[in-house]
Amino acid sequence: MATYAIGDVHGCFVTLRALLARCGFLPRQDRLWMVGDLVNRGPRSLEVLRWAAAMGDRLVVVLGNHDLYLLARAAGLAERKRRDTLDAVLEAADGDELVSWLRTRPLLHREGGRVLVHAGLFPHWSAEAAERLARETEERLRGRNGDRLLLSSLAKRDDRWREGLSTAARARVVLAGMARLRALTPDGRMCADFSGPPAELPAGCLPWFEFPGRRSAGALVIFGHWAALGLRLAPGVAALDTGCVWGQALTALRLDDGAVFQEPNRDF
Repeated sequence: MATYAIGDVHGCFVTLRALLARCGFLPRQDRLWMVGDLVNRGPRSLEVLRWAAAMGDRLVVVLGNHDLYLLARAAGLAERKRRDTLDAVLEAADGDELVSWLRTRPLLHREGGRVLVHAGLFPHWSAEAAERLARETEERLRGRNGDRLLLSSLAKRDDRWREGLSTAARARVVLAGMARLRALTPDGRMCADFSGPPAELPAGCLPWFEFPGRRSAGALVIFGHWAALGLRLAPGVAALDTGCVWGQALTALRLDDGAVFQEPNRDF
């Protein structure tokens, strides 16, 4: 049995199927870890969601910011944006069922020394602390205050983690970090508006995984979200968003031996 981690799909279902074939993925035997952003921007979000929901426990996928945006649109909390490609999901006969399935996905998955998250971890969090915070925030997202938390996920804020936050503020910051984090200022605030390559980071901002004293450094953190970062494999870090939806490639990492597989975009 092999386990493959796959970068941001964004509705590029033809490319995903081709990548799985290139890997030699065996659906009855192997496992998939996916970094989130299954949907939006690409043309086949509905097909991706139907496939993912049918995979059962062979698939682990965490929520990304575009997945959260779909949940917000389905709940009537967000307006359609010009580049959205989510209408097919929202209009499908099984759309409500797929959205309900998506809402029950985790923000973070941890097995042993490996952590799967969409965007990143604040440097104050150990892997164990991040897992506890993820479970707490997931419970709130699925509960009666879930819509309010979903609304907060739509805003780009320079959030900062600190102890002593209120319950609502803690959930908001956890969701922002796990779904949107790329870089931090020296005092630990998110550089929320930045999405470019590391060489263009604003003065003083550091990639979250290079922050001094990061407490999750002992784990392998597998993430996506930062297309301009590209493939980055380093001790404790596996960045897998290689810009498939922008016409580049979709990437898979076989966790058992570190083998990398890439498939050029076939959906456009």
